[in-house]
Amino acid sequence: MTTNDILRRTRYAFDFRDTYMMELFASGGMIVTKEQLKAWLLKDEYEGFKEATHKELAAFLNGLINEKRGKKEGPQPEPEDVLTNNVVLRKFKIAMNWQDEDILETLMLGDMKFSKHELSALFRKPTHTHYRLCKDQLIRKLLIGMHRRYRPDVSSN
Repeated sequence: MTTNDILRRTRYAFDFRDTYMMELFASGGMIVTKEQLKAWLLKDEYEGFKEATHKELAAFLNGLINEKRGKKEGPQPEPEDVLTNNVVLRKFKIAMNWQDEDILETLMLGDMKFSKHELSALFRKPTHTHYRLCKDQLIRKLLIGMHRRYRPDVSSN
Protein backbone atom coordinates (compact mmCIF):
# COMPACT_ATOMS: atom_id res chain seq x y z
CA MET A 1 0.00 0.00 0.00
CA THR A 2 1.15 3.51 -0.64
CA THR A 3 1.51 6.12 2.07
CA ASN A 4 -1.39 8.01 0.50
CA ASP A 5 -3.64 4.92 0.67
CA ILE A 6 -2.94 4.57 4.38
CA LEU A 7 -3.68 8.27 4.97
CA ARG A 8 -6.92 8.12 2.97
CA ARG A 9 -8.19 4.91 4.55
CA THR A 10 -7.32 6.03 8.09
CA ARG A 11 -9.11 9.31 7.50
CA TYR A 12 -12.17 7.46 6.23
CA ALA A 13 -12.14 4.86 9.04
CA PHE A 14 -12.28 7.55 11.71
CA ASP A 15 -14.10 10.24 9.70
CA PHE A 16 -11.34 12.81 10.31
CA ARG A 17 -11.82 16.32 8.96
CA ASP A 18 -9.02 18.27 7.24
CA THR A 19 -8.40 20.51 10.24
CA TYR A 20 -8.16 17.54 12.61
CA MET A 21 -5.73 15.77 10.30
CA MET A 22 -3.58 18.91 10.18
CA GLU A 23 -3.63 18.91 14.01
CA LEU A 24 -2.49 15.26 14.01
CA PHE A 25 0.42 16.12 11.73
CA ALA A 26 1.34 19.05 14.00
CA SER A 27 1.15 16.82 17.08
CA GLY A 28 3.53 14.44 15.28
CA GLY A 29 6.01 17.26 14.71
CA MET A 30 5.18 18.36 11.16
CA ILE A 31 3.27 21.43 10.05
CA VAL A 32 1.30 20.83 6.86
CA THR A 33 -0.89 23.14 4.84
CA LYS A 34 -4.40 22.39 3.70
CA GLU A 35 -3.12 22.31 0.11
CA GLN A 36 -0.50 19.67 0.96
CA LEU A 37 -3.11 17.57 2.75
CA LYS A 38 -5.56 17.82 -0.15
CA ALA A 39 -2.83 16.76 -2.61
CA TRP A 40 -2.02 13.68 -0.48
CA LEU A 41 -5.67 12.69 -0.17
CA LEU A 42 -6.36 12.84 -3.91
CA LYS A 43 -6.31 9.59 -5.85
CA ASP A 44 -3.24 9.28 -8.06
CA GLU A 45 -5.14 9.74 -11.31
CA TYR A 46 -6.28 13.25 -10.35
CA GLU A 47 -4.39 16.41 -11.21
CA GLY A 48 -2.58 17.86 -8.24
CA PHE A 49 -1.88 14.47 -6.64
CA LYS A 50 1.35 14.31 -4.60
CA GLU A 51 2.89 11.22 -3.02
CA ALA A 52 3.30 11.53 0.75
CA THR A 53 6.74 10.51 2.00
CA HIS A 54 7.35 7.90 4.66
CA LYS A 55 8.43 10.68 7.02
CA GLU A 56 5.12 12.50 6.48
CA LEU A 57 3.09 9.34 7.15
CA ALA A 58 5.22 8.63 10.24
CA ALA A 59 4.52 12.16 11.54
CA PHE A 60 0.78 11.58 11.03
CA LEU A 61 0.88 8.24 12.85
CA ASN A 62 2.98 9.73 15.67
CA GLY A 63 0.35 12.47 15.97
CA LEU A 64 -2.39 9.82 16.08
CA ILE A 65 -0.53 8.12 18.93
CA ASN A 66 -0.18 11.45 20.76
CA GLU A 67 -3.88 12.25 20.38
CA LYS A 68 -5.21 8.80 21.27
CA ARG A 69 -2.75 7.92 24.06
CA GLY A 70 -1.41 11.30 25.13
CA LYS A 71 2.05 12.74 24.57
CA LYS A 72 4.83 10.99 26.39
CA GLU A 73 7.08 13.05 28.59
CA GLY A 74 10.41 14.21 27.30
CA PRO A 75 11.45 14.64 23.71
CA GLN A 76 8.95 13.48 21.12
CA PRO A 77 10.03 10.71 18.74
CA GLU A 78 11.28 11.87 15.37
CA PRO A 79 9.29 10.58 12.37
CA GLU A 80 11.06 7.68 10.68
CA ASP A 81 12.57 8.23 7.24
CA VAL A 82 11.59 4.72 6.13
CA LEU A 83 8.40 2.98 7.23
CA THR A 84 7.70 -0.69 6.78
CA ASN A 85 4.25 -2.22 7.09
CA ASN A 86 5.45 -3.77 10.36
CA VAL A 87 6.17 -0.29 11.77
CA VAL A 88 2.79 1.01 10.53
CA LEU A 89 1.05 -1.93 12.25
CA ARG A 90 2.97 -1.27 15.47
CA LYS A 91 2.02 2.43 15.39
CA PHE A 92 -1.68 1.56 14.96
CA LYS A 93 -1.39 -0.93 17.83
CA ILE A 94 0.11 1.74 20.08
CA ALA A 95 -2.31 4.49 19.03
CA MET A 96 -5.40 2.35 19.54
CA ASN A 97 -4.04 0.76 22.73
CA TRP A 98 -4.77 -2.65 21.22
CA GLN A 99 -3.90 -6.02 22.63
CA ASP A 100 -3.30 -8.94 20.24
CA GLU A 101 -6.96 -10.00 20.52
CA ASP A 102 -8.10 -6.52 19.42
CA ILE A 103 -5.92 -6.67 16.30
CA LEU A 104 -7.14 -10.18 15.47
CA GLU A 105 -10.75 -9.08 15.93
CA THR A 106 -10.19 -6.05 13.69
CA LEU A 107 -8.60 -8.27 11.03
CA MET A 108 -11.63 -10.61 11.26
CA LEU A 109 -13.87 -7.60 10.63
CA GLY A 110 -11.74 -7.01 7.52
CA ASP A 111 -12.39 -10.63 6.45
CA MET A 112 -8.92 -11.93 7.27
CA LYS A 113 -8.20 -14.87 9.50
CA PHE A 114 -4.90 -14.64 11.33
CA SER A 115 -3.48 -16.54 14.28
CA LYS A 116 -1.91 -15.12 17.41
CA HIS A 117 1.40 -16.83 16.52
CA GLU A 118 1.44 -15.26 13.06
CA LEU A 119 0.68 -11.88 14.61
CA SER A 120 3.47 -12.12 17.18
CA ALA A 121 5.96 -12.79 14.35
CA LEU A 122 5.10 -9.37 12.87
CA PHE A 123 6.20 -7.59 16.05
CA ARG A 124 9.56 -9.32 16.41
CA LYS A 125 12.90 -7.71 15.57
CA PRO A 126 13.88 -8.17 11.91
CA THR A 127 16.95 -10.15 13.00
CA HIS A 128 14.84 -12.72 14.90
CA THR A 129 14.54 -16.12 13.21
CA HIS A 130 10.73 -16.08 13.41
CA TYR A 131 10.31 -12.49 12.19
CA ARG A 132 7.72 -12.14 9.46
CA LEU A 133 7.33 -9.29 7.01
CA CYS A 134 3.91 -7.62 7.12
CA LYS A 135 2.38 -7.59 3.66
CA ASP A 136 0.21 -4.90 2.08
CA GLN A 137 -2.86 -7.15 2.21
CA LEU A 138 -2.72 -7.32 6.01
CA ILE A 139 -2.56 -3.53 6.35
CA ARG A 140 -5.40 -3.20 3.82
CA LYS A 141 -7.57 -5.70 5.72
CA LEU A 142 -6.71 -4.02 9.04
CA LEU A 143 -7.85 -0.65 7.68
CA ILE A 144 -11.07 -2.20 6.34
CA GLY A 145 -11.63 -3.79 9.76
CA MET A 146 -10.95 -0.44 11.46
CA HIS A 147 -13.53 1.16 9.20
CA ARG A 148 -16.09 -1.50 10.12
CA ARG A 149 -15.19 -1.28 13.80
CA TYR A 150 -15.22 2.50 14.20
CA ARG A 151 -17.80 3.48 11.55
CA PRO A 152 -20.20 0.52 11.48
CA ASP A 153 -23.13 2.65 10.32
CA VAL A 154 -21.47 3.45 6.99
CA SER A 155 -21.51 0.72 4.33
CA SER A 156 -18.01 -0.51 3.51
CA ASN A 157 -16.11 -1.50 0.37
